[in-house]
Amino acid sequence: MFSGSIPALVTPFRDGALDEEAFRAFVDWQIEEGSSALVPCGTTGESATMTVEEHNRVIAICVEQAAGRVPVIAGCGSNDTRIALEHMFAAQAAGADAALVVAPYYNKPSQEGVYQHFAHLARHCDLPIILYNVPGRTITDIGVPVQHRLVSEFRTIVGIKDATGNLGRVSAQRLACGPDYVQLSGNDETALGFNAMGGRGCISVTANVAPALCAQFQALLAEGKWDEALLVQDRLYPLHDALFSDSSPGPVKYALSRVRPEMPVEVRLPITWPSASSQAAVDRALEIAGLV
Repeated sequence: MFSGSIPALVTPFRDGALDEEAFRAFVDWQIEEGSSALVPCGTTGESATMTVEEHNRVIAICVEQAAGRVPVIAGCGSNDTRIALEHMFAAQAAGADAALVVAPYYNKPSQEGVYQHFAHLARHCDLPIILYNVPGRTITDIGVPVQHRLVSEFRTIVGIKDATGNLGRVSAQRLACGPDYVQLSGNDETALGFNAMGGRGCISVTANVAPALCAQFQALLAEGKWDEALLVQDRLYPLHDALFSDSSPGPVKYALSRVRPEMPVEVRLPITWPSASSQAAVDRALEIAGLV
């Protein structure tokens, strides 16, 4: 259902507010450059500091502007199951193709609690769900047995964005959930190995800045052209690294200020503009990738 290079879109803010015109232009550019789907309101989109109204508006704009050219996977996560369900209803009403739902954060639920969270969402809304497992941010892991249980019981649990950094999980999840389970890497730097073990693509930070290169990279992987893909990986790896040289999405917004200077790139507190050393790392990486 979903594959290839899928940017977790940044949200352009100008004078503290969503810049709708800039966001529409950014969506068009991403599609024209070869991105295969779009994720509004993810971590990179600063969803944690959006109001509910802003959150819903960003998703609605993305769906409207994409106009069916590529699927839209709407960020719908919350540590409150009720709020996550409300996000899903709003995303479904807007016409999103699926919901990306992060594991409940801060609460530290048990594995039974994690299961019940996603089960509740699947029982009450039939929008397809892509689980989002990022223990480095949430503390909570969506264990393989929980994934197996969810996939076995609910047809709308269709895949996972795996940002554990543990490539062995790709095989474990494939064996537990079947070959049709859509596994998308949540880490750009390990996307090559992730696909080699059964993944289908990457929900990417780097694709915000280098959409054509990331799309080319994923296309080569899909064609089994591993040697050629490795060459692209070598071009992109310094950028993958540099975009996390300070708190994200600070560095990726700085990179966009170099690649698309017309785009507003404000960040919202508690995220701050990246340090001078981070900016220097991004500058070097953009040069290596041939983007400036």
